[in-house]
Amino acid sequence: MKKELSIGSAVLAGTFLFGQTLLAQGLLAQSSTVADQPAQAAEATSAQSAAKTKTPNRAAAYYHFALAHMYEEQVATYGRSELANKAIEEYRAAIDADPTSAYLTSGLAELYAKTGRIRDAVVEAQDIIKKNPNNLEARRLLGRIYLRSLGDMQSGSGSESVLKLAIEQYEQIIRLQPDSMDDHLLLGRLYRLNNDLQKAENEFKIAVKLQPDSEEAITTLAYLYNELGDTARAAQVLSSVPSTERSAKLYSALGYTYEQQKQYKEAIDAYRHAIEMDRDNLDAIRGLAQNLLNDGQADAALDQYKVIADANPEDAQTYVRIAEIYRKQGKFDLALENLKKAESMVQDSVEVPYNIAAIYQAQGRFDEAIPIMRDLLKKSEKADGTYSNGEKSNRAVFLERLGTIYRDQGNNQAAIETFRQIVALGGDENIERGYQQIVDTWREAKEWQKATDAAKEAVRKLPSSRDLKMVLASQQADMGEAEQALKDVRAMLKGGASAANDDRQVYITLAQMYTRLRRFSEAEQALDKAEQLSTKTEDKEYIWFLRGSTFERDKRYPEAEEQFKKVLASDPEYASALNYLGYMLADQNMKLEEALGYIKRAVDLDPSNGAYLDSLGWAYFRLGKYEQAEDNLLKASQKINTDPTVLDHLGDLYQKTGRLKLAATNWERALNEWNRTITAEVDPADQARVQKKLDSAKMKLAKEEAAK
Repeated sequence: MKKELSIGSAVLAGTFLFGQTLLAQGLLAQSSTVADQPAQAAEATSAQSAAKTKTPNRAAAYYHFALAHMYEEQVATYGRSELANKAIEEYRAAIDADPTSAYLTSGLAELYAKTGRIRDAVVEAQDIIKKNPNNLEARRLLGRIYLRSLGDMQSGSGSESVLKLAIEQYEQIIRLQPDSMDDHLLLGRLYRLNNDLQKAENEFKIAVKLQPDSEEAITTLAYLYNELGDTARAAQVLSSVPSTERSAKLYSALGYTYEQQKQYKEAIDAYRHAIEMDRDNLDAIRGLAQNLLNDGQADAALDQYKVIADANPEDAQTYVRIAEIYRKQGKFDLALENLKKAESMVQDSVEVPYNIAAIYQAQGRFDEAIPIMRDLLKKSEKADGTYSNGEKSNRAVFLERLGTIYRDQGNNQAAIETFRQIVALGGDENIERGYQQIVDTWREAKEWQKATDAAKEAVRKLPSSRDLKMVLASQQADMGEAEQALKDVRAMLKGGASAANDDRQVYITLAQMYTRLRRFSEAEQALDKAEQLSTKTEDKEYIWFLRGSTFERDKRYPEAEEQFKKVLASDPEYASALNYLGYMLADQNMKLEEALGYIKRAVDLDPSNGAYLDSLGWAYFRLGKYEQAEDNLLKASQKINTDPTVLDHLGDLYQKTGRLKLAATNWERALNEWNRTITAEVDPADQARVQKKLDSAKMKLAKEEAAK
């Protein structure tokens, strides 16, 4: 998504010399040529031109300047507008006595700026520059005015024009004074706001060259490299400063850089150094908390966020982060308590009610979650239906959450209608997003033909979308059209270095299709090729996970275990791998305590995941801990109540605990659900095994009934 133009205190901190609000229309009415100036400016220029014919009276000019200066000092002390008017009158009298004095006109322009008469200040400064393009002070004054304007204006309300004016002035300022590090930094920041990133980099490099020991220059250049995705160069710039000379600010920048590289332990260490040097640095504490959370140290992260909350009890965002941790830990009441605190501190928040709705969804409180999301959508709705890209993105997020709530509630029709509203927003991303959810909804409902029809509709709607074509091909393969579907996906391979990322996704899709078709050898080959095209660690982890899944479905359990452990060695908090490995071991009745440990960690990371809760219940069942097994299996059945595996597990539990009638009921439901499921998702051996258990249970129940 393209970033909208914005400017914050971090970008231009310390550059404004006065605090008056600038009226956008007054500023934008100005230009760098006299022809574009308002009539008022033309009249002033004409009057000054006429005055040039007079012989300068420097004694009178000095007298009036002295009075102007006196009134100006009184304005600073007392802030009275009549004193400002007197100062302006005396400046004008001084200029009338000596029209050739650039010093006097500069002083008047500064006074206009300080007293909020921005239009007059711009006119005076532009007139000075017209007479003398190399007048540095006049250019600095204009530059400051434009900077102040950028700080006050909202993006889109003329800010791009003002940004251009500011850039023009600071380009001239560094031409006139090329050795000023601060000016190069400022111009670089302006270029960055204008998305001229190469120019920004050049200015930041000059700043570092002019003052190699400036932490401001070094950290600014490093943050730019991070923004460009070149974290290696960012780290290189920061690491060039010896550890003995690093400040808290530099350590914070280093921590941020490590975070972008997903080197969370190194980021934690850097932020801790920053805090040791500046214990009141709440930004560094936030960085530490976030990276502890990234590293899976949720309790330690929570402690740091509590430190921030104690230091700044009015920081709503900290309560949101605390709530996020509690939500991930399944402590929903505590999460809601902190979100309510945040809600009381902020007006018209989007994030807080959105997160409250997410918690209600996790708790199954759908009737409370739905009105919240509807309200967010209503507040963001425009009567004419015209939205900016950012507004479309927000509405898509709201609609997606509302749709998933309806789906969890079992109201699939409402879910589909909601996801179609995402499609209606337009834009490739929204169309893909909406249709993917529609297909998933029909699949979860076991409406396989409707899922296929939706995928076909999606491709007709967006024929250029490779992702939607792969969704359709996967669906068609599941529906029995495997060869044509595989051929269609293979045709998407492009070859060559420039297409490596696209081809990687194609090979992953092929591998998943082959696995579902039980063509395991071909799936392995596709995964090998996908791994060859994977450069990022997280990309390789996903390939290892898929390979483990393929081996498990092929009943090559030791090889599957090896792949899952490879994933976990790289990322100990990879929840899917933790769950899959734990369930596989428990299902094979092997290493049960180890299996339980893996699954518990997965549930800690995602407490409301129905599949993980089923795995946990099954591990407890294998260990003979039937009370804990029942508790978790029932929770799982509430989350995914049409899953045949969960129903099978409940049947086994009820049989083991002497409730044969309940066992038979759940086995029968499991078979019914399998009968509604496509072949790709059913193992015939599982069906046969459950059928045998059901038949045996029915015979036993019949005998018991006959004996009564």
